[in-house]
Amino acid sequence: MGQDGAHAVLRPVGGGGEWRTDPDRVRAATLAERLSAGVQAANRRARRTVAQALDADPDRPPQAVAGCAECARLDRERAAARAAFDWSAQTDANVLLRRHQNTDHAA
Repeated sequence: MGQDGAHAVLRPVGGGGEWRTDPDRVRAATLAERLSAGVQAANRRARRTVAQALDADPDRPPQAVAGCAECARLDRERAAARAAFDWSAQTDANVLLRRHQNTDHAA
């Protein structure tokens, strides 16, 4: 909470738009209210993050990005594991390829 002339300036926990109100109509939040608001804000952020991560179908193997040497290397490892019927190594290659793409090719 801040002051802007004769008004108190408020903003929700976790960010958002500010608004002004009469300072006489504002009271300090209790500890329980502050904790609850903080947990709600953290939950909203977590839900957004999970929703973004789940935009990609986790059951579909990631596709190598054209022109990327690391993607090509991991794609070759995955193909070799698949040809050898080594499903664990194939899954490992998928995980490494996804991790590489999230780190180096994130939109």
